[in-house]
Amino acid sequence: MKIVTTKDNLQILHEDNHLIVVNKRVGDIAQGDTSGDKPLPDIVKEYLKEKYNKPGDVFLGVVHRLDRPTTGIVVFAKTSKALTRMNDLFSSRETQKTYWAVVKNKPPKEEDTLVHFIKRNQQNNTSKAHSKEVPDSKKASLNYKIIATLNTYYVLEVALHTGRHHQIRAQLQAIGCPIKGDLKYGFDRSNPDGGIHLHARNLAFIHPVSKEKINLIAPLPDDVIWNSI
Repeated sequence: MKIVTTKDNLQILHEDNHLIVVNKRVGDIAQGDTSGDKPLPDIVKEYLKEKYNKPGDVFLGVVHRLDRPTTGIVVFAKTSKALTRMNDLFSSRETQKTYWAVVKNKPPKEEDTLVHFIKRNQQNNTSKAHSKEVPDSKKASLNYKIIATLNTYYVLEVALHTGRHHQIRAQLQAIGCPIKGDLKYGFDRSNPDGGIHLHARNLAFIHPVSKEKINLIAPLPDDVIWNSI
């Protein structure tokens, strides 16, 4: 059953004076869209306003985003200093991000590095992974390895080297391994909750203010496939 995220049921993975990290559910959106649904940052603000009894506006900086149908780790900054420094960490690739994906078809290799050239189509909000450079494309690279085999699916652990639009979804489609539920990228049917089986599982970085090592793991969503791993 799909759970609607509210300030009372946020899955908080880490919180300190500068950062708050949330385990995003399927359907949570990073910013307002035509659906009219409340964006996740607004929900986090409501939580902070209530928890700390703040009278005015709550500062919350969006450090990075996940696609609506995906799940997992999302980092927000509670101070402008933390936002600037976290943005620098992400842009300079000083974070380690690991995703888990459930795919149809066994990849060509147990473990491999994929390099493609991603071209975004703004009109339909998709990206295509090309084997060679094409006009307006950007180089995209990731590592995958098979970490589990289910009855009809394979579970991949994916480490990103670049951060392109829909990169994991497009690159896995390009090798014939669409993600379960991902109609946009070649899977044949949608998931009941409208999500896809792509989960931002792990994030490691040096805290921008305290300088301590932060290593976060987001629990998997509660569904039949994830529960079978």
